[in-house]
Amino acid sequence: MPARPMTDVEQCQGKSNGSENTPWLLQLLHPEACICWRVGQKNAGEKHRRCGQGPGKTRLFATRNYLSTEPPWRVLFFGTDNFAVESLKLLSASRDSNDRVVESLEVVTLSNDVPVKNFADQNKLPVHVWPLGDLQGQFDVGVVVSFGCLLREGLINQFPCGILNVHPSLLPRWRGPAPVFHTILHGDTITGVSVMQIRPKRFDVGPILHQEIYQVPDNFTADQLGATLATKGAQLLIDTLRTLPERITNRREQDEDGATLAPKISTSMSWIVWEEQTCVQIDCLFRAIASRIPLRTIWMGKTIKLLDFAGKCNISLSGRGRIPVPGSMSYQKESNTLAVCCKDGWVGFKVVMLKKRLSAADFYNGYLHQSFQNRYGPPKQECLFHSNRTELHSAGEENSLTQLHAVY
Repeated sequence: MPARPMTDVEQCQGKSNGSENTPWLLQLLHPEACICWRVGQKNAGEKHRRCGQGPGKTRLFATRNYLSTEPPWRVLFFGTDNFAVESLKLLSASRDSNDRVVESLEVVTLSNDVPVKNFADQNKLPVHVWPLGDLQGQFDVGVVVSFGCLLREGLINQFPCGILNVHPSLLPRWRGPAPVFHTILHGDTITGVSVMQIRPKRFDVGPILHQEIYQVPDNFTADQLGATLATKGAQLLIDTLRTLPERITNRREQDEDGATLAPKISTSMSWIVWEEQTCVQIDCLFRAIASRIPLRTIWMGKTIKLLDFAGKCNISLSGRGRIPVPGSMSYQKESNTLAVCCKDGWVGFKVVMLKKRLSAADFYNGYLHQSFQNRYGPPKQECLFHSNRTELHSAGEENSLTQLHAVY
């Protein structure tokens, strides 16, 4: 009597009817046979066609166990923040697009509540908490976007196509964890995004697979630039994956002569040095860091925060005997602005914070009005801001030892 045909589940479980089609060969011949049904998807209540996994479950890893030489790819994504979410969104959408670039997608992130983990949970993507164990050859390519952890060489070598990194600068310029901030801080007018292959032990030094130039708009903040480059980087990543073998073949090494470093921003950067910084430099500093760290100065021995930057001010001191020195203040009633003298001119602020938020008018009327009645002679201490050089010196020593340990 001829043997009855075996069911898919029996074949997946390793049963045999005398044929040579072992489970691994069946998956090789029919890689689509094991489908990771997601919760809420059609047939979510059925078992997987071959693996027999229960209803509403997802596989721990992708099932195809051979190397692809073209899309769609089995992708393992490493990321944490909102910048990374933009790339993860496009990768996830690519699984269902007509020109499918991604076959399967899983996520590695940190254990705490981060945007990438939230997105993965909401979209039923398998999530693995860092640090990661042995992958056993289950993925074609890794993608790292703003992850913040150094990947060991053994892990990198488990990906046949390597691990790609989306970096928001035109490498080798601004290697390190804060390229967007340094782009704005240093007044760069041209930047871009890079897709590179990562190498072990060092950040942002691998070969470039793809780059796109972007012209920085006037008065752009770091937050605005970061959001723009996140979108452009995600699109560049998909384009790179679409032609990955060709990109790998034509990859180019970075030119070390053009390398600059972008260390993490710190609170020490927020101290204004009135004697040394120009109007343009203070403007760049505000647009780079003020959304996270308010600009600061010293007034009457106290720290004061300078908010709501008004840009360069045109100040006329005609008729006054007082010669302005860096840190001198002048209240501009017409624009309700507190103007402060710096190295090459005056910059204005609409709001300051001492014990509480004060408008420029309130600060002037409450603390400066009487002192400004004395128009002649050296300015009183009430009318001067001072630089915190002690803090700057300590920060300089600390920053010289800073290690680059993040991606964005």
